[in-house]
Amino acid sequence: MASTTPSASLTHQGAPSSVIVHPLVLLSATDHYMRVNKETSKRVVGVLLGAKEIAGERDSWKLTTHEGQYSQAGILNVTNSFALPFEEDSKDPKIWFLDHNYLENMFAMFKKVNAREKIVGWYSTGPKIKTADLEINEVFKKYTKNPVLVIIDVHPKDELGIPTDSYIAVEEVKDDGTPTRRSFQHLPSEIGAEEAEEIGVEHLLRDIKDTTVSTLAERVHAKLGSLKGLKAKLEEIHQYLEQVAAGKMPVNHEISFLLQETFNLLPNLNVEELVRAFSVKTNDMMLVIYVSSLIRSVIALHNLINNKLALKEAEIEGDKKESDKKEGDKKEGDKKEGDKKEGDKKEGDKKDKAASKGGDK
Repeated sequence: MASTTPSASLTHQGAPSSVIVHPLVLLSATDHYMRVNKETSKRVVGVLLGAKEIAGERDSWKLTTHEGQYSQAGILNVTNSFALPFEEDSKDPKIWFLDHNYLENMFAMFKKVNAREKIVGWYSTGPKIKTADLEINEVFKKYTKNPVLVIIDVHPKDELGIPTDSYIAVEEVKDDGTPTRRSFQHLPSEIGAEEAEEIGVEHLLRDIKDTTVSTLAERVHAKLGSLKGLKAKLEEIHQYLEQVAAGKMPVNHEISFLLQETFNLLPNLNVEELVRAFSVKTNDMMLVIYVSSLIRSVIALHNLINNKLALKEAEIEGDKKESDKKEGDKKEGDKKEGDKKEGDKKEGDKKDKAASKGGDK
């Protein structure tokens, strides 16, 4: 349903060329699914909101120049969303219900908070496109000219990819003169955030991240994940080319052009000067890493020796204080004992004098 044949042309004037989904949308959709359909595993549906213009350094984040027309950048920013009451028959997917009144009332309240955010499409937890999605998409055309469907996978199995797939409904006009039909065309999508959103996401992820892992380990883990993703994409390209060569899939000249452009960017390792330059660069980097490791080891050893010396001095100082305390307690005890004996002696002399005075009387 989302794929098109090479003999067909697609028309979608004024539609965005790519979609940027913000973290708040992912959190809202996941919370919506967990609250409503976690036990039933049914999909949930909601409304996507986007701002006309995002303040910041990226000029490509400006969505529209005036009502209904996208800017040349063609990048759609999905900044917010809200849930919709939605039901569909599991036996007959053509039977479904979507609350229009709730949608309009909620959007009116959101508009009071942020008038710049407009309805730009709708989301579904899919996880795939379903039969009724084209009909639901027609409903959203009442609120926006080119509604975008973003399928959010709340249970992603692939940790290397992103949990969103974006689509837009287009008219598929075939060359053989057959009647046109509407279908979904895939749009490139990415996860993007402004500085304030990044701070909020980092705050939420504090309990998830392992603070005992060093920054270097995190960077190595990120590079490893990137290499795994590259390997998966290369395997996907290999499978596609094999199916095209076997005649199981038609030739797509746009994909062939992009693949050729990618291969042209690869360095020619048959050139001796290039190989030598790679070797020199690699050796220089390894030298820096080796020297850094040596310096780090020397500093660690130096800190260990200083720590042992400090502990030894602290032990000597503690023993000295303890011996001084014992000697002081001993002197204090001897002094008290002497004072006690002297007091007892004086008391005895007083008693003797009193007794002798009584005998004289």
